[in-house]
Amino acid sequence: MLTETDARVLALTNARAVLGALPRLVELVPEAGRILGTLPAPTTLSLVAPGIPVTRYRFAPDGIAPVSEGRGPTLMFRSVDHLNAVIAGTAQPIPIAGPAGIRFLTRVFTPLTDLLGVYLKPDDERLADAEFRRRSTLLTLEVAARAIAVVGNEDTSGRFSAAHMPDGDLDLEIGDELRYRLEVKNHRIRLDDELSDPPRAALRFADLDVAGGVISGRDSALACVCDGRLAMRGFIPLVDNTSRILDRVGAYLGA
Repeated sequence: MLTETDARVLALTNARAVLGALPRLVELVPEAGRILGTLPAPTTLSLVAPGIPVTRYRFAPDGIAPVSEGRGPTLMFRSVDHLNAVIAGTAQPIPIAGPAGIRFLTRVFTPLTDLLGVYLKPDDERLADAEFRRRSTLLTLEVAARAIAVVGNEDTSGRFSAAHMPDGDLDLEIGDELRYRLEVKNHRIRLDDELSDPPRAALRFADLDVAGGVISGRDSALACVCDGRLAMRGFIPLVDNTSRILDRVGAYLGA
């Protein structure tokens, strides 16, 4: 499996997929909701780095959402490598904000990202708790689903796989409790919230533990297919190339 990564694609993965899990964190973890609830007013945060589009999130007491525009505090990065180092915890961003923006960054954004890191990179002691493990797996799946779109659209190997994908929807199914839909159109991939129509293909994990094991690399996808814990149906080129992109996602999330 190709393991080299592109710093620009990693930065997009960090900005759109890793930080893109913050809305789900607030839904799953009561502590995150309490932190967000201290906001006196909605705030839009912009992440700016050379060579990639600006990423923005709107933080409000009732939730977080990606947005295309808005004004508020900004985190500047000297380069995509700088952004990646900040997400890895080895560097600091350059904040551009007034007093209210600085309070938001120190009292809301930083505690939320620290909490997200606890769930995305858990230690064995925390994983022994069943509810923590469930939330950790759900957040990891959220990141992975978002990263499939980033890597499939931006990474050289990912684009090669996407070039062989016909138009259609592919569902990632985790038991009967969770489903992500990937829409492929003109060899571009995006997450789609519209789930009413049947997909053209699907990858189905037996349950959360199986999905978490495959996504994290603890379990072999091939072994899970052989013993029935991972099933596929529908148009095989969609399934096969999504699996290839998912392999690349693992390289980026492990970088």
